[in-house]
Amino acid sequence: MAFPSTSYRNDGPDDISRYIARIREIPLLSHDEEFELAKKWRENGDRKAIDRLLASHLRLVAKVAMGYRGYGMPLSDLIAEGNIGMMHAIKHYDPQRGFRFSTYAMWWIKASIQDYVLRSWSLVKIGTTSAQKRLFFNLRKTRKSGPANESDFDLSPEMVAHIATKLGVKEEEVRQMNQRLAGADHSLNVAVKSDGQGESEWIDWLADDSDNQEIALMQRDEIAKRMALLDKAMDCLSERERLIIIDRRLTDPPHTLEDLSEKYTISRERVRQVEVIAFEKLQRAIKRLSTSSSYNHV
Repeated sequence: MAFPSTSYRNDGPDDISRYIARIREIPLLSHDEEFELAKKWRENGDRKAIDRLLASHLRLVAKVAMGYRGYGMPLSDLIAEGNIGMMHAIKHYDPQRGFRFSTYAMWWIKASIQDYVLRSWSLVKIGTTSAQKRLFFNLRKTRKSGPANESDFDLSPEMVAHIATKLGVKEEEVRQMNQRLAGADHSLNVAVKSDGQGESEWIDWLADDSDNQEIALMQRDEIAKRMALLDKAMDCLSERERLIIIDRRLTDPPHTLEDLSEKYTISRERVRQVEVIAFEKLQRAIKRLSTSSSYNHV
């Protein structure tokens, strides 16, 4: 896939400033323009259409990337990773679903940048589950929102409990992650003494408890199947039901009932009712499709 000619070659502040200035000059697209470009790409593989669609969202990527500057990564690398996430998003984007590309691409952009930060911030794996990743990216912000004397790395039991409750993780995970963020990486080849056995290295004492490649592949395949199942199940919804489900369940942060009440000129209670009905339809459709899929593969 060709990428818009709005890239930069160096990491200096001047290069970044020129890049930001350049992408700000790219006009934003209306909903209709975006729909037509995405349709041309999806149906005809139109390279010019996809280049224009991606270029119009480069400033979105830059804005998201700037939110991760506090982790010590070059802004140019963060933007590059976000652009990769956006290109992954366009491969799966279906304009017929009714939502804007920026809404759909946001998750892919954030996921790509966060994966890069987790890979690069420490030589040691920081988080494996979604809860641990959320803890990593929110711990410092949540800690600073506490009492003034809690802004350092010595958290009181009360603050640990507060963070654990707010982020939905165990208190022990908060303490461990806090220690990880406070420490620096050390070489695994540092010599350590062992009783009567001379010296060994730290790496000799480490065990690999990560999933093997087969399990990781199975997990990715399962996620892809679930996403495809949800995508197909959405066909059972009316246009309004689909849009409300997207706004209420598939958008981060979700739209409020008040927002959708004004958008569709209906009461908040009616929005809630449509959401409940649509969600129940989705559950039934997913169950039916899952059963049918299992039967066909017997």
